[in-house]
Amino acid sequence: MVDTRKFVLLTLMLLVTLLGVSGCQLGRFVFYNFADISDHKKFQNRVVHRDTSHFEFFQTETGRHPKKMIGLDQKEVSFEEFLHQTNTVSFLIIQNDTLQYESYFHHYTDSSIIPSFSISKSVISILIGCAIDDSLISSVEDPITKYLPELEDKNLKKVKIKHLLQMTSGIDFNESYSNPFGDAAAFYYGTNLRKKTLRLTLKETPGTHFEYISGNTQLLAMILESVLASKNVSHYLETKIWKPLNMEFDASWSIDKNDEGIEKAFCCINARARDYAKIGRLYANKGNWNGTQIVSEQWVEQSTKIDTSEASVNYYQYSWWLPSPDGDFIAEGILGQLIYIHPKKNLIIVRMGKNEGSTDWWGMMKSLASSY
Repeated sequence: MVDTRKFVLLTLMLLVTLLGVSGCQLGRFVFYNFADISDHKKFQNRVVHRDTSHFEFFQTETGRHPKKMIGLDQKEVSFEEFLHQTNTVSFLIIQNDTLQYESYFHHYTDSSIIPSFSISKSVISILIGCAIDDSLISSVEDPITKYLPELEDKNLKKVKIKHLLQMTSGIDFNESYSNPFGDAAAFYYGTNLRKKTLRLTLKETPGTHFEYISGNTQLLAMILESVLASKNVSHYLETKIWKPLNMEFDASWSIDKNDEGIEKAFCCINARARDYAKIGRLYANKGNWNGTQIVSEQWVEQSTKIDTSEASVNYYQYSWWLPSPDGDFIAEGILGQLIYIHPKKNLIIVRMGKNEGSTDWWGMMKSLASSY
């Protein structure tokens, strides 16, 4: 019979050892347990600098927003109480460059840093468009091995950049967030992201099946890195988006380790709510920012239209979610982080939260949009 006391002691010793090894993927997973809104404090990062001037949305004292909502207890509550109940920390409604509504909850303010999580996938898509505009990347039809030749022996020659954007690459990747030994945990908590990404292999023919996996976006970032010479992806974000959009605050991008680390491109941009809204404004205006074309209109249109070719699905396009056939689209991250854009109504809605708050945010965004 196993001595229970010895078993417990050995288990505790193992746990303490794991937690004591800061670079250990499993140790980080056990210690942090699950992604949360304070994750920007847990990892090393690169600063993404703003410009000297910043853009401000117009303010109004008579903004339009719902007065009442059905709360989680199925009773009618104020809009503010509903947002508080659903663990929202910031909520912005912007139409025609005017803040119709802006509120913060749970001790968050307009200057609080909030991690983007997978909203960064949409940002990487924008940067791919910029790289094509800059003639750094020829086409989304290019095989990824053209830019990452070290993957040629991994049988990835048939994977195109388009496949990565559309989540139809056929790459073998375990996206489970609850498995400490899965690929998602390795990418999120590990300290050698480059090595893990270059180990990815194919499990099925590219362009035959949609599967949302973070490995696709990380490969896109490595393609960007390969064409940027000595510059990193954070610097490209700063040069192409953060400074040109006159962001109000500096941002940061979490990396896997000190100095020589690379950006966790599938997640992990850290910024403020109003600056996330400016990303929405850029795409609401077809890539144009106050008269300057930041990314081509053609790229924005291609990125947000329904396309079901090569196994693509009608609700996802070039790393943006398409909630309806009405031309609206969403950048979305875990915990219910959302940038909703409805270009026809020149409407942007930003919701950031501690978690999803047991709420259908897609449905709520579409419902709110219908009232504008």
